This record gives sequence, C-alpha cells and structure tokens, in this order.
Amino acid sequence: MLRYTLMRFGIFVGCLLVVWGLVYSGLAPRGLGDSNGLWIILLALVFSAPISFVVLRKQRDVASENIVRRVDRAKANLDANRSQEDDADDDARGTQGQAQEQDQEQAKAS
Repeated sequence: MLRYTLMRFGIFVGCLLVVWGLVYSGLAPRGLGDSNGLWIILLALVFSAPISFVVLRKQRDVASENIVRRVDRAKANLDANRSQEDDADDDARGTQGQAQEQDQEQAKAS
C-alpha cells in the first residue's frame, strides 16, 4: 500500500510541476488574485486523478489483494480463538457436571 501511495504522490508532483510550468508560461490560465497557488494545486489534482486511475491499476489490484489476504487471516485467527474459548467452556462445563454427578452419587450412597 505504501508503494501505491508513493507512486500516486509522485504522479501528483509530476502533474504539479507540469501545471506550474504551463501557468507561468501563460499557456494555462492564472488564478484570480492571490489564488494562483491554490489554482495550480487544484489543476494538478484534476489531472493526476485520472492518470493515477489508469496508470496504477495493476498496483492498486495488488494492494487490494494484500488487504483482502490480511483481513481473511485476521478473520481466521478470530474464529480459531473463538473455537478455543468454546472448547475451554465446554470442558469446564463437563468437569463441573461430572463433579455434580459424583456428589449426587455420594449423597445417595450415604
């Protein structure tokens, strides 16, 4: 996921540099008043989003597969822990039941 994030950030920085160059060369419109910096950032975001969507498709799929594997592993661990707790509870109930039966048998014998 870190690799995907860094690659996406790199695409954004590249677009930011290109847009900055276009705005200051006069090929792209400047923002109003003092909003030029914000205008450049917004244009870079608009251009980098579809580029990232297309170019980073393979990396995004790999990242999502890793996340799914981690979630499945966490679910399996939780299920295993639950079954261990259920087995321990069943064993404790069985031991208590046997002790009660022995007490009842001893009471009948007396």
